[in-house]
Amino acid sequence: MATVYKSELDIPAKSSFSLKDKSLKLDNLEQVQPYLDELSSKKDLQKIDLSGNTISPEASKYLASGILKHKDTLEELNLQDIYTSRDKNEIPASLTEFFAVIERLPHLRVLNLSDNAFGQDTIEVLEGFVSKSKYIEHLIISNNGLGPFSGARLGKALYRMAKLRDASEEKDKNVRSLKTFWCGRNRLESGSSELLALGLRANKNLKEIRLYQNGIRPNGIARLIFHGLSHLHDLEVLDLDDNTFTWPGSVALADSLSKWPELKELNVNDCLLKARGCVKLLEKLAEFSDKSKLETLKMQYNELDDSSLKLLVALLPNLKNHSILELNGNRFEEDSEYVDRINSIFAIKGTGSLDELDDLEELDSEDEEEEEGEDGEDGDESEQEEDEEERKKVEDKLATLEKDLAETHI
Repeated sequence: MATVYKSELDIPAKSSFSLKDKSLKLDNLEQVQPYLDELSSKKDLQKIDLSGNTISPEASKYLASGILKHKDTLEELNLQDIYTSRDKNEIPASLTEFFAVIERLPHLRVLNLSDNAFGQDTIEVLEGFVSKSKYIEHLIISNNGLGPFSGARLGKALYRMAKLRDASEEKDKNVRSLKTFWCGRNRLESGSSELLALGLRANKNLKEIRLYQNGIRPNGIARLIFHGLSHLHDLEVLDLDDNTFTWPGSVALADSLSKWPELKELNVNDCLLKARGCVKLLEKLAEFSDKSKLETLKMQYNELDDSSLKLLVALLPNLKNHSILELNGNRFEEDSEYVDRINSIFAIKGTGSLDELDDLEELDSEDEEEEEGEDGEDGDESEQEEDEEERKKVEDKLATLEKDLAETHI
């Protein structure tokens, strides 16, 4: 499945060049030449889209040269899904050609590298490029098969990127802060969480982070949030869909909500917050609901029950901007009085809606009874919430890693 790349990051281009989804197999100069001629004929080019083709290292070299001719105007480059059928040696060789040029595009704001099989074979090239990137505001790297090892190195690269930009902004007027980072469907897992936290928090002006479907477990999520995301006070969009929270992740998320006064969208669909985790999150949100800018809240498939619905009834009227609520796949009756009251709140507001409830779990199921221990806690979950001492140990470790990164270079 291709990564869904929505148009909110697209630049309204006065002039664009596109080979999107033409399924071209470009191996040499002869095959590329017609497109190079067309590329050269464009004036004031702002957007180039090469996605949905397969491009060899040789063809990449020529295309990169064509891209460089538009360095004074180019703002968006889409290299999504350009390596179908290419072997593991061709991809880093091709990326080397493209990255050498991309580093020289001072007006480039959006770069999409999604749906390419990077894995560990390209991490040297990718880490080097990200570490030296000074201009890109919106970096999209989703569905690339990075894994936890490459994810950790990407975290290092993001840290170096931030420090380079901080050091360069007075000398180079085109240097910009990273605003958007997508790295979904990359199997980052918990092994990457600490270095990723370090890299993300260094880019203090981040507004949108999407780390969906990465297989990150509760302690990894908790560390990523507490030691990384909670430091990003300009955050507007946070998408952690389809990772595993349980109690440790739910506590970290709930305790960080107050750190994000600009938050407009929160997606924790399919994150297994469980009933008490949902309650914890909504209780914390209620503490400052009158000041919240939240517009979208997605909590599907989290074992949310009537206790959370009751909280939502009290909470929603105070969320002045809220218009989208997703609760499908949870543990309450579709005809619950609280569902009716939530729908009434949206009707009174005259805007927004509760998502269609067509896949609710059965209450008092055998699965639920098996999952809970005698005290009602999660019987199958060994991870526990980090205490202050454990958090200090992680923070000390990150401080050491930060010092090491500051003393080394790519």
